[in-house]
Amino acid sequence: MPVVSVDIKKRQPFAGGITFGATGDYERIDGVLGFAVDPHNAANSAIVDLEYAPVDGDGCVRFESDFTLVAPRDPSKGNGRVIVEIVNRGRRRTIAFFNRGPTPAIDSDAIPEGDGFLLRHGYSVLSIGWQWDVYRSNALMGLDVPGISINGQPVTGQACVEMRPTLKEATRLLANREHKPYPVADLDDPSAMLLVRDWEDGPDTMIPRSQWHFPDPDHLTLESRFEPGKIYYAIYTAANPVVVGCGMLAIREAATWLRNPSGSAALHNGFERVYGHGVSQCGRLLRHMLYLGLNRDQDGNPVFDGLLPHVAGGRMGEFNHRFAQPSCQSNPGFGHQFPFADDTQTDPLTEQTDGLLRRLRELDAVPRVIYTDSAAEYWRGDAALTHIDSAGVLDLDSAPETRRYLFAGTQHLPGAPELMIGQGPDGSTGGHPYNALDYIPLLRAALVNLDRWVTEGAEPPPSTHPRLQDGTANTPAEYLAGSPAVPDRNLPDINHLWRIREIDVGPDAKRGIAAYPVREGRAYPQLVPASDADGNDLAGIRLPDLTVPVGTHTGWNLRHPDTGAPEQLMSMQGSTHWFPATEEQRNAASDPRLSLEKRYASREDYASRVREAATKLAEDRYLLAEDIELVVKSCLERYDCAMGDAT
Repeated sequence: MPVVSVDIKKRQPFAGGITFGATGDYERIDGVLGFAVDPHNAANSAIVDLEYAPVDGDGCVRFESDFTLVAPRDPSKGNGRVIVEIVNRGRRRTIAFFNRGPTPAIDSDAIPEGDGFLLRHGYSVLSIGWQWDVYRSNALMGLDVPGISINGQPVTGQACVEMRPTLKEATRLLANREHKPYPVADLDDPSAMLLVRDWEDGPDTMIPRSQWHFPDPDHLTLESRFEPGKIYYAIYTAANPVVVGCGMLAIREAATWLRNPSGSAALHNGFERVYGHGVSQCGRLLRHMLYLGLNRDQDGNPVFDGLLPHVAGGRMGEFNHRFAQPSCQSNPGFGHQFPFADDTQTDPLTEQTDGLLRRLRELDAVPRVIYTDSAAEYWRGDAALTHIDSAGVLDLDSAPETRRYLFAGTQHLPGAPELMIGQGPDGSTGGHPYNALDYIPLLRAALVNLDRWVTEGAEPPPSTHPRLQDGTANTPAEYLAGSPAVPDRNLPDINHLWRIREIDVGPDAKRGIAAYPVREGRAYPQLVPASDADGNDLAGIRLPDLTVPVGTHTGWNLRHPDTGAPEQLMSMQGSTHWFPATEEQRNAASDPRLSLEKRYASREDYASRVREAATKLAEDRYLLAEDIELVVKSCLERYDCAMGDAT
């Protein structure tokens, strides 16, 4: 078994030893897993540069990963299922996410238990570090991964770093966010470039080499300072590449190890079912693992029973090429390429024939998969490509092994009234209040439906998302033309939207080596959810916030002028604009939307309608019956906020 060592650093009661229903109390185990994988095993053949890593006496490549296991202290009281959390940029989040707990500070290793949902239901969670460029600490989980050499010689090559400043500053780290950079091989590198564009899909302008320099191997200084809102690309010859794809092997082998009672005896007596969960970057990683066929281990055994990639849209990522930066999500490259959909199809732009599940079908190792997205991934330009053909003319049927749900009218991460103002995840500020909708109850139902699909063969409810055939998939121009004129709301500039284009990554792309800047060609279709008269999404799973609304909720937002480029879309945030409380206020603001007093006789009337709508969602199995009252309570909080905001 590739897990060759288990170093337990700490073992303690979870959440102070409190009990969670019939499951009882949990414990938390933190440590490090050591791996040894065979670079010549067919199961590892997709991993770029693995053959160039150093090997031990048995011919295996070694690496290690941080882990945290939260499991019932008495395993017999659990449900026999473990969720493998693909940690987001080193941060443990799955338990707090599903349990609606607070988000811990970036420097905290706390795992808030929230309302205990996962734990009451008996799930265990293994968080696993997989990212080579995370600075490992108690708070951040990472991966110690080998470097490479070819014929005994060090390797250099092109790296491309995207920089999106929100402040006017002169010097930037050569890394996505605050991660480890690939050092510059030559500070005076004459081939290095610095490009800038004014919006996501805009043209690149070369900044003369005389205007910037590398003060050290890890930073770049622009004499005139970086402008907030602009997008910069630093392209340079880098040194010290690592086998980035070992992160995917760590995830796969940790999942395999959890199944084996003898292998994981130090932590647990083995699990009957293993599920993978990843949000955003980590959902894209799960999609990438599907595409590479990484659901069979070195012995040919299936790994994951089910996967729940969340807000991944149609993208993969920088997870398996030379000089890849796993945190990067938006610069054009390997992560933005065809295929986007599960089933095999021929792409009219590139003329390639492929599908996300093609390799796994050949291996007879496709897990059950439920994909969930917010409206933001549609406005990002890629989510529609997962279920509409890349010519933009045909709706695609759901693959028999998968379901796909749009959480209508939501943004990338769950919202709340108290989270409507402030900085977004990338440090920028919204031009409009952020989206206030909390979609976590829908995600809980998706997990339970996935579990029942795997364990009982119970088919989940049908996929629901925008479709061409019923008019619920629109071009952005159609959406904007029909959007209500909400007071104090600016609409996106149709010419400054995010796009996915055909990409030429260079002649050595099949070897995982890119040539920058990549060449971008024709654009793929850009389709977003159509809206109703109130501006709320028509397709997808519609929370009562959309069927019994108190405001207009979108998956898009614009940047605030304070952080630059106010005509640009924010990458993750949506917006909420409350309805006017009274007709007097509606008339004063010339708001085309009905007032709350016209819509609902009273707060009690509103609550009754919400409960009826939530009950219908539960009957259709898009919501759990146990969460009906939670949804009612959350909707009432937003009702009160709308009334208070308007009055």
